[in-house]
Amino acid sequence: MYKRWYDVDPTVSLAVSLMRNANIMTQYKCADLIVNKSKENGIDLADNILTDAFTYVLRRWYDTDQKIAEAFEYLKCLPLEVQKEVALEIINLLQEEEVK
Repeated sequence: MYKRWYDVDPTVSLAVSLMRNANIMTQYKCADLIVNKSKENGIDLADNILTDAFTYVLRRWYDTDQKIAEAFEYLKCLPLEVQKEVALEIINLLQEEEVK
């Protein structure tokens, strides 16, 4: 049994882990990528619980920043196959940013 939703797939888990260790500006680029890819795949959380996202106890590392928390809510709503595709794009983006 997995404790975290993103540990179901090793690629998604790796992308989240790498993103966690990136600087905040790179995390924002990844967040934008996640939101854009989610919207391209029909996910729109505009009228969802995101406005109340910070009414609960902050337990996860990505809960401390609203933009990143929102991006992970989008990612969580994607089908697993699309999550994997987005995770690969995140990993590639992080590698590109590391070279700069």
